[in-house]
Amino acid sequence: MTTHPRVFATFTAPSFGPVHNRPGPRPCRCGRRHASDDPALGAPLDPERYDYESAVLWNAHAGMLWRRFTIHLRREIARRAGLTQRELPERARVSFAKVAEYQKRGAVHFHAVIRLDGPAGGETRPPHWASAELLGDAIRAAASRAVVPGPVLDGRTHTFTFGRQLDIRTIHDPDLDGGQALTDRAVAAYIAKYATKGAETATGTLDRRLRFVAELATLDLPQHAERLIRTAWALGARKDLAHLRLRAWAHMLGFRGHFSTKTRRYSTTLGALRTARAEWRRLQAAIARGDDPQPVDDEETTLVLAHWTYAGTGLTATEEWLAASLADTPTIPTSEGDAAR
Repeated sequence: MTTHPRVFATFTAPSFGPVHNRPGPRPCRCGRRHASDDPALGAPLDPERYDYESAVLWNAHAGMLWRRFTIHLRREIARRAGLTQRELPERARVSFAKVAEYQKRGAVHFHAVIRLDGPAGGETRPPHWASAELLGDAIRAAASRAVVPGPVLDGRTHTFTFGRQLDIRTIHDPDLDGGQALTDRAVAAYIAKYATKGAETATGTLDRRLRFVAELATLDLPQHAERLIRTAWALGARKDLAHLRLRAWAHMLGFRGHFSTKTRRYSTTLGALRTARAEWRRLQAAIARGDDPQPVDDEETTLVLAHWTYAGTGLTATEEWLAASLADTPTIPTSEGDAAR
């Protein structure tokens, strides 16, 4: 697959207001020079004018926006190849793997490896017209056309698109970082770094769901991150946004998608990787016991007799007191029928 046209692309969110975003020797737009670990990075220059509502809603619709992009991408490739959309799967296939990353400002953006394969995926040669240039042009056009209509809140219509900053680099070009070759291994390491970054590491927010918004008062969160969470919580109370489940995903700043996705034929399946890990652990256990490790036949299956499930965290001291108080309170009948029962 090293001969297949492929690029490394980064898709960003639009601006929701100016933020402190320039670490290093060059001064930020605020006039200061920020260290790379300055907590001010990502925070709005003017929090009162920052569009927190749109920022949370963009995160909530980011996964849907990516899906729209992939639809337009196939259309753009077919058009450039002189094919109909129905003919494209018979000649070529678009494969990709992407990860989501939180920027310091709390907006999600995507890093993706996008590849042009033959009709059967990575095992087949791409057609003669397939090139990294054609793929890059199609990505730019598809990203500009991807639009997700959003809700109308208090007379304001929301529409979601990608930001203007779109970075597309051909893999095997020497332009990843300071002349480092943009090879498959370098891209894999680059993506793996982002695959381990969540909202809590990028923006200093939570690594768990909230049960009550009052919990925020007891936590030491950056002001910007706390305001994003509170905005998600407030929007989650609206019936017209119930399908977004924003309160359940408030700790993720509204983003409810998978951190990593790929097309079926981009590479090996996750099931095959799980099987390989289980086989490796079985062989290591056999070696530790001094047994002769024997490979498992491909047709052999593993019967799981038991597994762990999350039961709950129990009640806090205040909740225990409240439950005990309610248990001691006699039931007051609300009607003659209730009293009879």
